[in-house]
Amino acid sequence: MGMLLRLAGYALRYRRSLALAYVSLIGSTLLSLAIPRFLGIAIDSALEGSRTSDLVMWAALVLAVTLVRGGFGYGQSYFSEHVSQGVSFDLRHAFLLRLQSLSFAFHDRERTGDMMSRATADVESIRWFVSFGLIYSVHVLVLLGAVAGLLLTTNWQLGLLGLSAVPLATAIAVRVSRRFRVMWTEVQADTGRMTTVLQENLSGMRVVKTFGAEEYEKAKFHQAADVVAERTFAVNRLHAANSSLLTLLFTLVTAGVVWYGGWLIIDGRTAMTAGELTQFVLYLGLLVMPTRMSGWIVNNFARAISAGERIFQVLDARSPVEERPGAVDLGRTTGAVTFASVDFSYGSGHNGTTPAPDVLRGVSLEVAAGQKVAILGPPGGGKSSLVSLIPRFYDVTGGAVTVDGVDVRDVTLQSLRRNVGIVFQDVFLFMASVRDNIAYGSDNASLEQVMAAARTAQVHDFIMGLPQQYDTLVGERGVTLSGGQKQRVAIARTLLLDPPVLILDDSTSSVDSETETAIQRALDRVMEGRTTFIIAHRVSSLRRADQILVMDGGRVVERGTHQELVAMEDGAYRRIYRLQLEAESDALVQTSGPDEDAG
Repeated sequence: MGMLLRLAGYALRYRRSLALAYVSLIGSTLLSLAIPRFLGIAIDSALEGSRTSDLVMWAALVLAVTLVRGGFGYGQSYFSEHVSQGVSFDLRHAFLLRLQSLSFAFHDRERTGDMMSRATADVESIRWFVSFGLIYSVHVLVLLGAVAGLLLTTNWQLGLLGLSAVPLATAIAVRVSRRFRVMWTEVQADTGRMTTVLQENLSGMRVVKTFGAEEYEKAKFHQAADVVAERTFAVNRLHAANSSLLTLLFTLVTAGVVWYGGWLIIDGRTAMTAGELTQFVLYLGLLVMPTRMSGWIVNNFARAISAGERIFQVLDARSPVEERPGAVDLGRTTGAVTFASVDFSYGSGHNGTTPAPDVLRGVSLEVAAGQKVAILGPPGGGKSSLVSLIPRFYDVTGGAVTVDGVDVRDVTLQSLRRNVGIVFQDVFLFMASVRDNIAYGSDNASLEQVMAAARTAQVHDFIMGLPQQYDTLVGERGVTLSGGQKQRVAIARTLLLDPPVLILDDSTSSVDSETETAIQRALDRVMEGRTTFIIAHRVSSLRRADQILVMDGGRVVERGTHQELVAMEDGAYRRIYRLQLEAESDALVQTSGPDEDAG
């Protein structure tokens, strides 16, 4: 009940439309009660030999009431839809804003497909609850109350017989609602899993086709879709059985009323007329559809509760990274960054309860404004985790990270991230124009500024060769561009922000040596006056750094300049450097081929 009240609170934001929907509903319901009354009088008039004009008058009244009732019915549908669409918009908007406010730690645990399912299928279930369940249920209650009063005042014996089905129907509906809630929760969870399979299939289509895994993916999606279909069929089977049972119950009661009422009239035991008995049966018939629909309403309520629980799991989620009360604006910094005995882990372990091992342990580092720091190490050594703490994508579990001497936890997230530009290893481009992708996050950037950033990133000439140049649309996730082209567009996008702190997370990993050299020359100019963190696997990208960190197992195992680290006997950096030199030498020999003058 608490969940339904919370959802009803969203509908109350549209009080005027909700009130008009209820007024239209009540008007339509009350007018529907007038029609059996007029028909009953018309039948008695016909049996008593009334004039034709009287019958025409009653027929005209029925027609007029029907037309007015149709107008109220239109108003009910219109205002109900306005409220339900408003609620679905508010929920989707709040859902997206909440997802954007939650830190990386939340998104690391969740499936994209499941989030999409909650924002679409679950919100749609709530919309149906508002449009029909929340409003139509009032129609059922008003109609039931009004008909019950009319039946009992017409003939209390027949009234009790006619209403005898209502308590039993209510008991059946309550019992079935418990099963509906459990079943719909399972359906919606399975729908989220199916959407995840579909989303991964579409996103990884190139991989699927490359490895000829179409049949495997087809079977995987078929299995997920089959589970959803089976569970949904089970829910609808229960709904159909419930509705049929209620219809049978009211049909039997109606038959009993016709038999008993007819016997009373024929035997002279009641003053009821034939028209009044017809009126009585028509009133009873008005309860058949609401009673049949009561099963649907219960189903609708149960589904809304399940959907609401899934939606509010996200809306009520606490972000592991939150702004502290009184957080200040950082302003534009000089870019001095300090790590003071930093420990970090990604929260709980795989079972969700045991603590995860530390990814970083006791890392201390002081970086003066404008310095270039290079970070090298094996996969899983903690390189990306270290730099992710600067813009506070995650919070340290021990120690502190400061920018210009201010703890990053004491400043607003927006002001902190304005000062930190990042080029990720996994580049993401939006399905928009090249210009829009470069200007993303810089709403007021002119075309000249976009072009200047593109020139610095060594991608301007390529863009000018595109069909519509900077207005050329790239495919989803930038699929129409090569890896190197996407990297350079991403670099231009970051440079346009003009951040004091720059993070390059292996940003030249997808380019060839010639392009890397060109980008490196451009970045040398860009990095002047900026504090830069460079994560790379090629030693050639690290030589001119002011200090180089070699990380392994979440610790800094070596630090120094290129010359200092190369000079260290049995050092990890020296070992990596020599291996890369040998690889480059072997590649050069293979390219040049055997000595043509030999022999």
